[in-house]
Amino acid sequence: MNERKRKVTDIALKLFIEKGFQETSIQEIIEKANISKGTFYNYFSSKNDCIAEILENIRYDASQQRVAMQIGKDPQDRAVLIEQITILMKLNEERNLRALFENILYSNQADLKKLVLQHRVIEMEWLANRLVDVMGEEIREYSTEATVLYFGMLQYMLLTLNLTNSQYALEEVNERILSYVEVLIREMKKKGSTILNNSAIDLLQANVHKKVVTKSEIMDMASQLRTQNEFNEEQQDLFDVIVSELERDRVRKIVVRKLLKPFLKLFEETRTPTQIQSFTNAVWNYLKTI
Repeated sequence: MNERKRKVTDIALKLFIEKGFQETSIQEIIEKANISKGTFYNYFSSKNDCIAEILENIRYDASQQRVAMQIGKDPQDRAVLIEQITILMKLNEERNLRALFENILYSNQADLKKLVLQHRVIEMEWLANRLVDVMGEEIREYSTEATVLYFGMLQYMLLTLNLTNSQYALEEVNERILSYVEVLIREMKKKGSTILNNSAIDLLQANVHKKVVTKSEIMDMASQLRTQNEFNEEQQDLFDVIVSELERDRVRKIVVRKLLKPFLKLFEETRTPTQIQSFTNAVWNYLKTI
């Protein structure tokens, strides 16, 4: 890791928190860090790029500590997981990131909001995988929803504790919420269902990780749907119209968008709604890029 670059991001973070992101100029960062403008632009293309680096540094620090904590220990050790969850929370508190995130989320900068969302979803993905480590492969299909519930409970529990000036230890709060989530996972397994389906999770990850869907990928998905499913006449007709529109040199986006919802509705009572949802989500995302 470039230590000089890291020092500049640390200085920028302090300025962003003290003055606000919008109110802090690149020139102020340059002067405070005692570097030239050329050096700044050698490190970052913009202030947004600087924020991205700050968030990457935080994840790197948390990852290093989490890995160090887990070395030589059973990956199923529940106590290790609780300590690992607490690490990023403590890093966020130490660096007052809550103030920075609030400043960004109340701004009108979509790119910055996406960086914060990406940061949070990466953390969700980490916790979902660690829940599988601790509780077993059989809970994988429930792990993402369990993670959403975990962070939702944690956010509002900490808010309430802070509003009431209650004393608490992060480890204890995390341990208690994990015990609640374990009960919820057992209930999900018992019912065999979740609120979030696979296509919703795929869509979230595609949006956050900036995965660009190509026309060839869409056509591959369409080909798989044709070979793996038997459509009735109405389903087949609408499917063929959508695909033929996508095959045009100039895709008529307004036409395709109006077809997607009724197409999806035709499969509500079938055994393949998730596959169809994934296809329509992919088409919708593709239309945004052309």
